Formats: sequence, C-alpha cells, structure tokens
Amino acid sequence: MNWLLKGGRVVDPAARLDAVRDVLVRDGKIVRVGESIPADNSRVLDLKGKVVAPGFIDMHVHLREPGREDEETMESGGAAAAAGGFTSIAVMPNTDPWNDSQSVTEYIVSQARSRCPVNVYPIGCVSKQGKGEELAEIGDMVKSGIVAISDDGHPVASAHLMRMALEYTRIFGIPVIDHCEERSLSCGGVMHEGFHSTLLGLKGAPAASEEILVARDLILAEMTGGRIHIAHLSTRRSLEKVREAKARGIAVTCEVTPHHFSLTDAAVAESHYDTNTKMNPPLREESDRQAMLQGLADGTVDAIASDHAPHNRIEKEMEFDQAPFGILGLETSVSLALDRLFHAGLLDLTRLVGLYTTSPARILGLERGTLAAGVPADITVLDLEKSVSVDQGGFRSKSRNAPYQGWKLRGAPVLTMVGGRIAFDGRS
Repeated sequence: MNWLLKGGRVVDPAARLDAVRDVLVRDGKIVRVGESIPADNSRVLDLKGKVVAPGFIDMHVHLREPGREDEETMESGGAAAAAGGFTSIAVMPNTDPWNDSQSVTEYIVSQARSRCPVNVYPIGCVSKQGKGEELAEIGDMVKSGIVAISDDGHPVASAHLMRMALEYTRIFGIPVIDHCEERSLSCGGVMHEGFHSTLLGLKGAPAASEEILVARDLILAEMTGGRIHIAHLSTRRSLEKVREAKARGIAVTCEVTPHHFSLTDAAVAESHYDTNTKMNPPLREESDRQAMLQGLADGTVDAIASDHAPHNRIEKEMEFDQAPFGILGLETSVSLALDRLFHAGLLDLTRLVGLYTTSPARILGLERGTLAAGVPADITVLDLEKSVSVDQGGFRSKSRNAPYQGWKLRGAPVLTMVGGRIAFDGRS
C-alpha cells in the first residue's frame, strides 16, 4: 500500500524540521517529505491539525515472552506498543529463560517477526542467567540481533564483571544498559526511604543505593572507554553525576520513566498501599521529581522509556511488601509526556519528539527515528488536543498494573504506521 500523509505538522528533530508538509510512503519506505505532493495512485490520509513524527521508540520494555505469556506476549505487548504510539521496542532479557544465548535471541527475533505488529529489538544479558557471575554469550547474541546488553531487574554487583562487559562491548559498539542498585544498601526496601516509608511502616531503599552504582559505573566507563546507559534514573544526585560525566566527555546516556517525572513517594501513602505504586527504582521525593524535569528540559536526559513491566492481577493483589515491582507504561507514556511536559510548558515539541526518536535510535544504533527518504516508513501521529481518560480495562496489554486509573490527560497518539502498514488507527 502506498500512502500520502497530507497536511500534517511534520516534526522531525533529525532533519530540524517543524512545518506543515506532506509525507509520501511507497513500498514500506519514506519516499519524500515536501509541500503539496500529488497523490498519484497513493491512498490519502488527511492529517490536518495532527503532528506527524518519526516512529516512536521505547528502549526499555519487558515483554515476558518466553516464559510468562500469562502476563504479556508478542501480540499483546505489540498491540499495546502500537496503541501507545510506538513503532519499535527494545525488550529486556529477564525472561524465562533469560536471553543470555544465541538460541534465545533467535527465538525472540523469529517470534517477533511473525507475531508482533511493531519492530522488536532484543537486549541480551550481561551475565549468564543475570546472576552476575560470568559473562553471557555476548558475541553470539550480537550476531543474532541484540542491540545492547543488560541484567535489568538485577544490578551487575561485581565491578570486575561490569568492567569486562564495558571492555567487551566496545568491540561491537553496543551500550551496556545499567540497572543501578547497590543491594547491600537497598536491602529489601520496597519503597523510597524517607518520610513516607517511615509513616507507612514500610522498609525503604535509600537514594544512595542507586547513586553508589551510578558513580561506580561512570568511573568504570571512563576507565574502559565503554559506553554506558543508565536505565530508569530516579534521583537528583544520580542526575548530577551523569551531567558531570557528560561534561567530562564520558560516553554515558540516561533515560527517565514517565512515573518518575509524574509521581512521588507520596503516591504510595495517598493510594493506601496500592501495589501499582511499587516499582524499582521506587518513586522518589519531590526534589528528585523536579530534578528529572530539569534534566529533561536541559538535555541531560537522553530518552523517555516506559520500563513497561506487566504483572498478572493475582501477583499484584498481595501485601505491598510481597508484591512484585513494576507497572505498565506502553499505553500511557506518550500522553503523560504530552500532558505533563509539553502542555505544562517544560518541553517544546521538537525536544519531546527527540526523546522518543532521535536519541533512542542513536543510543541503540538503529537506522530509525527519522523521516528521511529511504528509511522504513515508521510514523507516529499525535493529536495534541485529544482528551484521554486512562482506563486500565481498555488496555491492549494482558496485564492491568498501572497507577493512573481515571487520570485525565491532554494529548495522545492517534495513528501508528510500521514499515508502511497501519498498526493502530485511533483517529475516530
């Protein structure tokens, strides 16, 4: 199918373009972006009043397949991604079995190609089974398609192993995605350590448990020349360390989640121990949230990533300290960013689109995140004024664990095109 996307406001940070243009798509690829392009034999999509952007990329997603298909599958996670405006997702390796070998990577790639409506980029393990003891089969996994390594869900506890990972990945030019948590300090904490954890009688994880590993791994990145990406950064001091490291030329990038820029640890108390406010790293204090907003505005933060972590209802309906960490994010991320960052006046549209496109594509080495001629026609269309009322019951995901039920948000993705094929159309 050939398409002419007509009259939308095209925002492409890679091309420094923000103007009303037409976008011509043929045979699954972008052919041209310009003014008054004739339709010829193309099917026309009238997008006047909408924003046409490169396909959004979520670089931090847990799909749960293989192993926990009761929580998420290629089909359900892909549908959630498409409805959330994402054309590409990078999936973490803490599946069952862990993605620590060529065979598991090849399984994920093959299943994604045949069953998932969006592009899936696997992330391999740093260590075998994520145990932090021995490097995984990184070279073989790279040959099969991984775009990064991470033991996400677990920190790489050994500085020696992290050093080896950073040195080894230089050969392949891929980043190490770092879950920063010093577990001898977080020590079973189930929320941020502070006023609210004391009030609620819940064991807290101090901000320093994240900051210690951020500091360690920035030192190791500087020593090795390896490339490190700090996942779900959540504290003010972690952000300061990344900002300082960037100024010194260390190869570091970082991401922030929508829940860390939109919620604080007060939400745990206000929700009366709702386990949908339990995530790792935990929701922090207001000063930390403000720091995330500042980092998003001043360019220190490179990407917004959902850390989409589905859990089934039975597992989440447990006592707070027994429930698993994590919440959904694919279907709320973009609307939260539009409402809380763009409409709040903190980010302009070019910066916001870049956080979902140009930056994650650069970090992961993907030839996407732009509307340049010749690239696959991955496109996200936004309605900046669409009113959204979050309804967990309507999620495409197989799980329902999210803390935003009933939130009113302004702005939403309304159409997602993947390789020239419409994967989601919510314009009506």
